[in-house]
Amino acid sequence: MLIEKFVDYLRLEKNYSNHTITAYKTDLNNFSQYLVESELNTKIQHVDYKIIRLWILKMVNQNISNRSINRKISSLKSFYKFLIKTDTIKSSPLVAHSPLKQSKKIQVPFSKEEINSLLDSNYFKDDYNGILKKTIITFLYLTGVRRIELISLKSSNVNLDSSTLKIIGKRNKERIIPILPKLKKKIIYYINSKSKNLIKSELNLFFLSKNGKQLSEKFVYRTVNEYFKIVSPKIKKAPHVLRHSFATHLINEGADINSVKELLGHTSLSATQVYTHTSMERIKEVFQNSHPREK
Repeated sequence: MLIEKFVDYLRLEKNYSNHTITAYKTDLNNFSQYLVESELNTKIQHVDYKIIRLWILKMVNQNISNRSINRKISSLKSFYKFLIKTDTIKSSPLVAHSPLKQSKKIQVPFSKEEINSLLDSNYFKDDYNGILKKTIITFLYLTGVRRIELISLKSSNVNLDSSTLKIIGKRNKERIIPILPKLKKKIIYYINSKSKNLIKSELNLFFLSKNGKQLSEKFVYRTVNEYFKIVSPKIKKAPHVLRHSFATHLINEGADINSVKELLGHTSLSATQVYTHTSMERIKEVFQNSHPREK
């Protein structure tokens, strides 16, 4: 099947992560399923833009967000580029397509006070699960890593001698993040707890459940959501908000945006500049200290 060949291309030549490959495959299978259910008798490589437009309209009528629709169409675009590359088709049916307009979501980071009040609290039990959950939250905030990067972090990539982490990000891109003293202390405490309580595991993963299995994305999400419910009234309490908080707080404190870009593993500066829009605390401070009337 062409979709399977495309998946092999993403894995073997593009070195995309399993998470990204799964997303592409799901989008393409959804479109293939639509072609079958609509009885259009058209193979995926032979569709024209009219058919894709009907699929878009169906998704709009199902109240699927423009952001999600754009992502699905982006998967299709990449697929048709692959078919052109392999001489399966001559041109893409999406060559003239324009993405749907989508409203920009303003991510509200956790405040420093909210994070400190949680990490300095006694809300976490002093057993393996409690230590694991506190380490996860501390790790996310003090490194800015993505949830999937935390879950797939290998023990061999945590170097306490040099106080550095080797993170494997999107498209298998490596980056080095320093381990701050507070995080190092928390990591050592977690490692000691893991050696005492953990059932032996053959997995070379740093974060493991008590039975020695890899953590799920749902577990990490629930951990962040559960504890930030105690200290924060914000609606969204997800692991990505901690990454957002990491970047925003660094920029608020005067960190160079290019350094923040490297720490986050962004390929372009425009992705990092999103966090400057929410650094109102820093903007107000500069404004008040600089305006002649305020002086």
